[in-house]
Amino acid sequence: MAALTVISRKPLSFVFCSMAILGAFAGLLIGMALNVAPLGLICGAVLSVGLSFVVLSVMDNEKIARWGLLAFWSVCGLFSFGLAGGLAGILWGWFFGWFVFWLFEGRYRARLQPYLSPKQVLWHFSFRVICGAIFTYLITPIIVVMPLSFNSQDFFTFTPEMLQFDPAGYSLKHYKDFLNNNEWQRSFKNSLMIAPIATIISVCLGTLAAIGLSQSHVPFKRLIMALLISPMIVPLIISATGMFFFYASVGNFLENSLGIDKNFVGYVKVVLAHSVLGIPFVIITVTATLVGFDNSLTRAAANMGADPITTFFKVQMPLILPGVISGGLFAFITSFDEVVVIMFVGSASQKTLPWQMFTGLREQISPTILAVATILVVFSIVLLATLELLRRRSEKLRGLSPI
Repeated sequence: MAALTVISRKPLSFVFCSMAILGAFAGLLIGMALNVAPLGLICGAVLSVGLSFVVLSVMDNEKIARWGLLAFWSVCGLFSFGLAGGLAGILWGWFFGWFVFWLFEGRYRARLQPYLSPKQVLWHFSFRVICGAIFTYLITPIIVVMPLSFNSQDFFTFTPEMLQFDPAGYSLKHYKDFLNNNEWQRSFKNSLMIAPIATIISVCLGTLAAIGLSQSHVPFKRLIMALLISPMIVPLIISATGMFFFYASVGNFLENSLGIDKNFVGYVKVVLAHSVLGIPFVIITVTATLVGFDNSLTRAAANMGADPITTFFKVQMPLILPGVISGGLFAFITSFDEVVVIMFVGSASQKTLPWQMFTGLREQISPTILAVATILVVFSIVLLATLELLRRRSEKLRGLSPI
């Protein structure tokens, strides 16, 4: 039988100290926004402790207390910052009420082992708070861009209408500009043309290299691996400079000696340069997949009379396919989002979407960039979700996780 965890109420001093820290942090953030950070810190701590004392010492009904906190904070936010503040107050009031009773009733220990010491419990939740803070720090700049892309004005900041949730402050004009502007559409088509071709080359070469390096009889495997993944390690500006001189010579040979069209040669150079950047990702993901591969399967197929090509496509490829697709997605993202190498190797005819965004920031501050950035963020989220599904499927196929 599973051990029953006894949850007991915690001392009010512990709850008040914790709520004071929470209130001080929230008050500091609001005070920084209003240029009164010290006052916000003190008022936040005092108000948080005072409300905690009221709901824990005066009110007996948790449900009523939480609804009261929700109403109090929503009204405060509404009168202080308008409709946006009211919505923020509702969220904060819900969290505040849940958190104070979560501490007071000792519910934070409900899913923990009963033998954990207070220091271990503190570290358990501190670790999650630190991870959450890092995640928030990384994701906030990306999230801010998304609502700004619906701005009805040509500004890169939130307008008063947007902060008041006025429908007049929101518009799809920047998305329409992206769909109707010839420059944006040409760069978007270039990205959609260059990235898939570079991905196919990266997947083919990277998969073959990973399979070759997985063989035990290959000499100098570590040195070869280091050379193959060097485009990922070397600073991109150095790689771009080297590619500029190398592909300039290749382009001159193709144009002058073979008479190939200059524009076509430009696309060839960009595709080859992007495939070089994508190959390391394919090698790493396929190599990681091959770690759990059972080589006795290929030997059994050979004993049954299958040639190496049949063995690869019928036995090996189905098992390493999740790693191959994952590497391909990484290679596609690398090519689709790359801006440094294309500026060295390509010309105006091969201008991709990231290059167009960079030009828009440097030469003409176009809010259409916000709409394009939002589209790329959503696109990247879909690809990352696909990668996670493929990772789980790969673990199931290799027996590393339960089916």
